Amino acid sequence: MTHNEKKVGKIVEELTMYLFAMGAEKIESSIEKSDGQYIVRFRADYNPDYRYNMESMKKYLNQPKNEAMEDIYWELAGSGDPGESSQILLVGMMVDRADVEIYERSAEVVLYKTITEY
Repeated sequence: MTHNEKKVGKIVEELTMYLFAMGAEKIESSIEKSDGQYIVRFRADYNPDYRYNMESMKKYLNQPKNEAMEDIYWELAGSGDPGESSQILLVGMMVDRADVEIYERSAEVVLYKTITEY
């Protein structure tokens, strides 16, 4: 298993745990490797009481990528308490782009991560 695959696994774990913390009862995820990148997709419901947290997730996932932070801290993804914004911020620094749509009781997230050579 490569570092890229381990990082994508940590991203999936962290986002899954975050969605559970937001009251999700149904989470669908998929990973696709295509054209030099990984595309990670999520569809989930959430408790409307956590709408603010979901909007915050959208902001955090769209932070600029920070490869230096990623190289140092990627193994910590998934290690904090579920629902912590700092963990989602770390995921945001690990991906190149995030498309996030928040609906009344559900959300769709698509993350794009370039495959890097080690």
